[in-house]
Amino acid sequence: MVRHGGRSEVGKTRRPSGPRAPRAPGRARAAHQRRKPSAALRSALSGRSVAGQVFVLQVVIVLLLVVAAVVALVLQVRHDSTIEARNRSVAVAEAFANAPGTREALDDPDPTDVLQPRAEAAREATGVDFIVVMNTDGTRYTHPLPDRIGRKFVGTLQPALAGGIVTEEIDGTIGPLVQAVVPVKADDGSVVGLVSAGITTENVGGTANDQLPVILAAGAAGLALATAGTALVSRRLLRQTHGLGPNEMTRMYEHHDAVLHAVREGVMIVGDEGRLLLANDEAHRLLGLPEDATGRQVRDLGLTPDTADLLASGRIATDEVHLVGDRLLAVNQRPTDLQGAPAGSVATLRDSTELRALSGRAETARERLNMLYDAGVEIGTSLDVARTAEELAELAVPRFADFATVDLFEAVLSGGQPDAGADVLRTAVSGIRKDAPLYPLGQQIRYVASSPQARAVRSGQAVLEPQLSRAPGWRAQDLERSAQVVEYGIHSLIAVPLRAGSLVLGLVTFWRAEKPEPFDADELALAEELVARAAMSIDNARRYTREHGMAVTLQRSLLPRSLPEQNALEVAYRYLPAQAGVGGDWFDVLPLSGARVALVVGDVVGHGLHAAATMGRLRTAVHNFSSLDLPPDELLSLLDELVGRIDQDETADGSAPVTGATCLYAIYDPVSRTCTVARAGHPPPALIHPDGSVEFADVPAGPPLGLGGLPFETVDLELPEGSRIVLYTDGLVEDRERDIDVGLELLRAALEQADDSPEDTCRAVLDSRLTARSSDDIALIVARTQALDAGRIAEWQVPPDPAAVADVRASVTRQLARWGLQELTFATELILSELVTNAIRYGGDPIHVRMVRDRTLICEVFDSSSTSPHLRYAAMTDEGGRGLFLVAQLAERWGTRYTPDGKVIWAEQPLT
Repeated sequence: MVRHGGRSEVGKTRRPSGPRAPRAPGRARAAHQRRKPSAALRSALSGRSVAGQVFVLQVVIVLLLVVAAVVALVLQVRHDSTIEARNRSVAVAEAFANAPGTREALDDPDPTDVLQPRAEAAREATGVDFIVVMNTDGTRYTHPLPDRIGRKFVGTLQPALAGGIVTEEIDGTIGPLVQAVVPVKADDGSVVGLVSAGITTENVGGTANDQLPVILAAGAAGLALATAGTALVSRRLLRQTHGLGPNEMTRMYEHHDAVLHAVREGVMIVGDEGRLLLANDEAHRLLGLPEDATGRQVRDLGLTPDTADLLASGRIATDEVHLVGDRLLAVNQRPTDLQGAPAGSVATLRDSTELRALSGRAETARERLNMLYDAGVEIGTSLDVARTAEELAELAVPRFADFATVDLFEAVLSGGQPDAGADVLRTAVSGIRKDAPLYPLGQQIRYVASSPQARAVRSGQAVLEPQLSRAPGWRAQDLERSAQVVEYGIHSLIAVPLRAGSLVLGLVTFWRAEKPEPFDADELALAEELVARAAMSIDNARRYTREHGMAVTLQRSLLPRSLPEQNALEVAYRYLPAQAGVGGDWFDVLPLSGARVALVVGDVVGHGLHAAATMGRLRTAVHNFSSLDLPPDELLSLLDELVGRIDQDETADGSAPVTGATCLYAIYDPVSRTCTVARAGHPPPALIHPDGSVEFADVPAGPPLGLGGLPFETVDLELPEGSRIVLYTDGLVEDRERDIDVGLELLRAALEQADDSPEDTCRAVLDSRLTARSSDDIALIVARTQALDAGRIAEWQVPPDPAAVADVRASVTRQLARWGLQELTFATELILSELVTNAIRYGGDPIHVRMVRDRTLICEVFDSSSTSPHLRYAAMTDEGGRGLFLVAQLAERWGTRYTPDGKVIWAEQPLT
């Protein structure tokens, strides 16, 4: 609003020269509203009104813009014409100079005759005004005016003679023009001639005349639009002010000013030079501005540097928080020079101290929620009780407490039920420093009844002790240590029981030292929630530890606790349970008849009680089948059938079937030094020869147990005395990160470095990197072969004649006398007499008798028949049937085993 002489030009009405009664303001507004559009337009065109002044200003601006546009157009066209002329003349001259035949024409006796037609044709084609070819002296060979040929060229030639390009503006006979001179070069780069092309700027210009009418028409249109716009603005201004007079406008201004100073937000307007233009009362109060602040530089008002920099910069800010005294002010700032407004900025200030406090509490709540979320993720990553307790303590420090200790009942660590009356064991300690005078890790603690820890365990509820220096119940636990804790700076604690259902597994104590405020009720609730989540993980680890211990106990009870005594093999073994739990690996050493020994190693896929129980069943089956003296392939066939039946039974019951089992069975005969091997999906045995070389026996793999329907193959290995047989499970040579072929090569390298004894071999294998943190069970057997001396063996061929029995008895008597076993003569004669008689009567030729002196006296009778004798009780009237009964009474053990050529009936007597 513009005032002239104290009166507003907006809304002013004309009055006659005579007196007239004044009209009420309401009537004045109504009169203005009833004005016709023609009156509004006349008012808008009047130079005395704001609208009129705006109209005149707009007309001037439009005229200035039109003039400026015309001038700019002319200058731009002239500049563009010159540039275009330069570019075209250079292009034409270069094109003609480099055109085929131009250089050769210069060597012609009459260059003009050759070049003049070409130059004129090129000139007409390119639209230039002239193309002149000249020699290096500047003498023209061509020109649009033939009378000019032979004269000197007017222009600068020296740069072109040096190999460059010359462009220049000159006033020629045909007007202002731009000409270019370019050299014509020979093959060696020397300049042999010059070509000049020129064009007048008039020929490349001329667009200004075409565009000038458009600019003038646009100016006229702009002027018309300005006139119409002024009328519209005037009408809108009249409508929006409702015809208010100066007094009414003054009252409105005063009202707005009162409102500005009454709002509870600080408002400041700063000019573009950083000078304060306006500040309401609230801004004065919040910033502590002096009374004469208006008109002064913002940086001179004593504000904090960051606040002064923001207000003086005029940059956009949204809810920037600045500390002014003891207040936190949220500052919003926007520029005022938008849409043509005066340059500067307006800033609003809001006291956000209370809001900040609420935000701080919200941030604290968010951090606590994040900590609870992290507790669910980071606590319980392993099924180890102690490690889970450590994870709880590490999570709480320093996010919640400065120190954290976890005390568990000792039974919990081993998977047992906690005893609330027993001592606790400090299982985990974490703190911001390592020198805190708290009970150390691993110490057994019995809390006195008055201590917060004992009260927490007894009540099952968390206990808060805000001031340790004033807590006699806590100090009574250990007066000396308690004084050290308080002197160290620890001043508050929370004791929370670790509860899993009705069980109290232990307790967690949170200690505060750095923060001066004690723990409060909100932090007590947070501690309870945190420990409740951790208690579930600790209880899960406890249950797993218990089940793992049961599985380990079961498995170790199913594995051999000691090896049987025998002379065929010197055996050493190792068994390592898996890192994550027990598995189904097993091994055995089984003495057989005839001084032979069976070695067996197997593996049930999986871990846990089910795998251990299945392993026990398979090991028992191998014991039973081995007592039948079956060859390895037949024994594996029976074991395969058994696994198939186990799968069917467990599938029918809804139990987990055996997902896979492997086995290797080997029989070593010390008499023949032969090892017969068969395997069912198991890794091959390794053989260490007496010279230290290592090889893996080529034994057909066979299918794993339980597939059924596929045969197994045996291999006979001739082993020199002192050879070592190495049997193992796949956990030794295979894992998730290593292929079995790599593992076998590593095993070979370890065996090549081992000493001769089986114990040293086992130690060398386990000390190598093969078994580092294995995820599967490992069973390892190393057996060094021994051979029976020929002096311990006696053999006879027996003809199929009953009279030959007497000769056998005589030979036996003599052999026993050589061995110093005369006391066994009677029983041995009787046993062999019965066995040989049965072989002659019921068996087939040939018949062979062998006695072996080992740990026992072994008597064996071979024949070619496959019929098996049966022990029975003979009736009083029976003439026979008592032979095997006598053998069973005289021998410690007896039995029958089958060979590819027949059978062997054997009997063993203890050596007295």
